[in-house]
Amino acid sequence: MADLKYLNRLSRDYPNIKAASAEIINLRAILALPKGTEYFLSDLHGEHEAFIHMIKSASGTIKMKIDEHFDNILSEREREELAALVYNAKAELKRKKESERDFDEWCRIAIYRLITICQSVSTKYTRYRVRQRLPKYIDYSIDELLHADDEANKSYYYNEIINSIVETGIAEDFIIELTEAISRLAVDKLHIIGDIFDRGAHPDAIMEYLMDFHDVDFQWGNHDIVWMGAAAGNRACITNLLRMNISYNNFDMLEVGYGINLRPLATFAEKVYADDPCQYFKPHILDENKYDPVPEELAAKMHKAIAICQFKLEGQRIMAHPEYKLEKRLLLDKINLEEGTVEVEGVKWPLRDTNFPTLDLNDPYQLTAEEEEVVNALVASFLNSDKLQKHIKFLFTHGELYTKINGNLMYHGCIPMDEEGEFMEVELNGKTLKGKALMDFLDDQVRRAYYSEKDQDEREYDADLMWYLWLGGDSPLFGKEKMTTFERLFIEDKSTHKEYTRPYYKLIKERKACEKILLEFGLDPNKSKILNGHVPVKIKDGESPIKGGGLLYVIDGGISKAYQKQTGIAGYTFIYNSRFMAFAEHKPYSPLREDGTQEFHSPVMKIVENLPERLLIIDTDQGKDLVGKVEDLRSLIQAFKNGEIKEKY
Repeated sequence: MADLKYLNRLSRDYPNIKAASAEIINLRAILALPKGTEYFLSDLHGEHEAFIHMIKSASGTIKMKIDEHFDNILSEREREELAALVYNAKAELKRKKESERDFDEWCRIAIYRLITICQSVSTKYTRYRVRQRLPKYIDYSIDELLHADDEANKSYYYNEIINSIVETGIAEDFIIELTEAISRLAVDKLHIIGDIFDRGAHPDAIMEYLMDFHDVDFQWGNHDIVWMGAAAGNRACITNLLRMNISYNNFDMLEVGYGINLRPLATFAEKVYADDPCQYFKPHILDENKYDPVPEELAAKMHKAIAICQFKLEGQRIMAHPEYKLEKRLLLDKINLEEGTVEVEGVKWPLRDTNFPTLDLNDPYQLTAEEEEVVNALVASFLNSDKLQKHIKFLFTHGELYTKINGNLMYHGCIPMDEEGEFMEVELNGKTLKGKALMDFLDDQVRRAYYSEKDQDEREYDADLMWYLWLGGDSPLFGKEKMTTFERLFIEDKSTHKEYTRPYYKLIKERKACEKILLEFGLDPNKSKILNGHVPVKIKDGESPIKGGGLLYVIDGGISKAYQKQTGIAGYTFIYNSRFMAFAEHKPYSPLREDGTQEFHSPVMKIVENLPERLLIIDTDQGKDLVGKVEDLRSLIQAFKNGEIKEKY
């Protein structure tokens, strides 16, 4: 009866034998196509321009296609200009409009060439699937250009369509849309393995771009989870992310991008730290603010003010959650202002800054009345930022703590393990769990905390878990013993700044640990891989991103400018297509010059595994779903034939 009920529902979409048979034919055709290309990136850290360039260039694949088709036809410079048109069509069109004597003719030629590249990147798709990825209103004309294969008619079709495009004055828009279509077709599926936020200037622009992307999923990172907690109104999360982003001068993103009102904090900081130069709190300026340029002196005062609020609020959370085992991070009560020292885990260290005007040593974790007002205003801003809430909900609907797809396991940080390589039991929210069970439980608890309909105080308490996952010693998203923010700000000795990683990062160098993880998640070590982010790979020091005898790939190569001196490169893209798996190793992104030109560096492509035979869609998870749908349609046809369900025409 349940099957018949389901088949009746299916018959609404396929009301007769002909309709069901036609869909079977379509699905079987799709199953015979090559597997689409998957792109894996991690640790974007707000570097919106570099990230969007990686996607638009398909991490170098577009240039390879251009070279393949035009190597003996166009010069290297012409091929580079064609690539630049795909990567940044608006800028290249503006430049060409100013430099070309016959701009209309240039547009005609550009459209011809772009159609060739579009044909090349669309070969893995059915015509219907290609049409789905083409821009609205001009999809018909692009489709005609892509499929005018008859040589006798091709020239006529091309000339008529392209001349019409130019004569109607839509050539520039058409070219822009066509370049977008090329990028969409080149990248079939996109996996973001954590850390969209912090350090870089515009994670908001990354999220806006991804919300329009056709197929994307996320594996949350610790920098994502702290924003997710902030969106739930958790004060410890809010003060943490504000401290980070103020320290990186990201005022445009905070105030203009997300509408977070920082005026109460600025007014408070200017008043309380009026005579304090806050020299150890000056921002690291990676990008200048265009709309909200805050003076460096004020930014330093705001940084110090929010840091003190953070340490107080974190102390409250530590005492409220003894199961977090973070008592060693209670440091405000270890300050001795007479001696000018702080005691950290039994060792006294001299403080390089002893000005704590809002600190009551008799009750060090209590916010002052003014601090309370500032924090409450900030909470209101986060809860009422429509754009932020929209972005965070997208992270929830398209993301999870880990993902299994096409035989690969993806997660950002680590799977907690002990020194012997056994999965470590972790006690959180009343449960003691390990391995996959721990990850499943935490994913569920994070969702419950954000979507809770409890009052705000209870909701904030539940969201403390997200704060713990941001910095907790046993957090699978953090993977380090402690986060030494206080020491970095107040203690000169850099030995106190070290954040030691957990055993996982040593264990994954060997195949045994990676096999154990894959088996724990129900995957075959002979066929599956682990894709991991979080810890930048220091290529310049000879470190390899390939771990565990080729079972695990760490794909954090330093897209963030803050890490590029450590890594020696500017990020990785891991590429998995129907024929191979490969790393694209990127060089630093070059922004647009004043003259409208831009220097693009093709990444170094390194194939890490050639597949024994070409993968088809039938070999993928999508293929399994489609095979199941074919079987359901066969059952529906049989039900029509048996008279159990009436056909409709």
